[in-house]
Amino acid sequence: MEYQKIRHIIFLLTAVLLTGEALHAQYIHPDRQTPNGYSRGNDFLSAAARQGNTFSGALASKEIFSSSLQDTIEVIRVRDTVKKRSVWYKIYHYFADANKKNNKKFDVSIIGGPHYGSDLKLGIGIVAAGLYSTNRKDSLTPVSNVSLFGDVTTTGFYMVGIRGNNIFAREKWRIDYTLYFFSFPGLFWGLGYDAGNSSDNQSSFLRLQAQAKADFMFRIAKNLYVGPTIGFDFTSGSKFSNEELIAGHRKVNRSYDLGALISYDSRDFIPNAYKGFYIKLVQRNYTGFKYKPFFKTTVNADYYQQAWKGAVFAFDFFGEFNYGDTPWTMMAAIGGSYRMRGYYEGRYRDNNMLTLQMEYRQKIYNRHGIVAWVGAGNIFSKKEPFTWRKTLPNFGAGYRWEFKKRVNVRLDYGFGKSGQSAFMFSINEAF
Repeated sequence: MEYQKIRHIIFLLTAVLLTGEALHAQYIHPDRQTPNGYSRGNDFLSAAARQGNTFSGALASKEIFSSSLQDTIEVIRVRDTVKKRSVWYKIYHYFADANKKNNKKFDVSIIGGPHYGSDLKLGIGIVAAGLYSTNRKDSLTPVSNVSLFGDVTTTGFYMVGIRGNNIFAREKWRIDYTLYFFSFPGLFWGLGYDAGNSSDNQSSFLRLQAQAKADFMFRIAKNLYVGPTIGFDFTSGSKFSNEELIAGHRKVNRSYDLGALISYDSRDFIPNAYKGFYIKLVQRNYTGFKYKPFFKTTVNADYYQQAWKGAVFAFDFFGEFNYGDTPWTMMAAIGGSYRMRGYYEGRYRDNNMLTLQMEYRQKIYNRHGIVAWVGAGNIFSKKEPFTWRKTLPNFGAGYRWEFKKRVNVRLDYGFGKSGQSAFMFSINEAF
């Protein structure tokens, strides 16, 4: 009887110690495992057998090792229980470790969340961000990035797309690309500043759009690139509540473009620059084959400067100029998640547009940061020439969370004229 009691006591003590070590290994030191995958708690058995504190060494060895299989089963059961109960723990550590360096050939992470805006209302977006190198043996080749994104909202809007920058060996050449499709039960005010500024013009329609474009850039000098650009755009407007507002334009437009670009890019990291210049001039020539051609010229100039610790000032100038038989779907439009954030995208629409914004970015603690920006924009055409009076103000603030190393999830809230505002959820900086 005494022998049985002592045996039960030793078994219980051993199980407790094994359980504690298993939990310790699982939560505190998951790397502390023997090659066969069992917890090092089994080392306690060997130590107890060698020491033989209460029994003789032979008896302790016999009794303890005779229950080793049972102990192992108990450890596995404990681990199975831990796995079942550690879903939130795994989610937490998934995001906690997302921005740590690793040796993966393709480092991909996924994040999603709710958002709300004046144009799309309540929705849920999801983004998968990937970082990779086209030449892992060459440390001088910058990291390339790709983002797969999707969104759906209560208004019936849905979108799926992909965009990225593929940088080849030592930046000798690169490809910037975007591909997306969306369906948008949206609003339309007409063409020109005056039409967009009148609330009485607000009407509804359904917009379907698919767009693909790629810029091929070849380096001809340090940070200087030239190359061709190609693209395709299909846009269909239907279910207009006031069709007169499109002023006789075609409701469905299909166009192909071929053009050229020149770019100077000294940014230290494309998705989230701390310093450097980015200047790009693009000339696109569009044709629908059945319709008259039209042309688009865009100019983009950005500058980034680090200030005090964790602070970056970013400046962005953008100009778009359309001429020829430009369809309403391809005109310059104020608003969106990159420029003039807070305006309903497309409320102000015309042939030409100029925007300017300055953003202050401050890292607060660990992976958390904030931003604040001010900006302005103007649309104009031959019929409605540029005037300072029609300049639209813009300002806002946002929160940043470093999802991956220098790849931020951004939550922005922007404001515009006459109380216009919008909330935006996206990945990577606006510019």
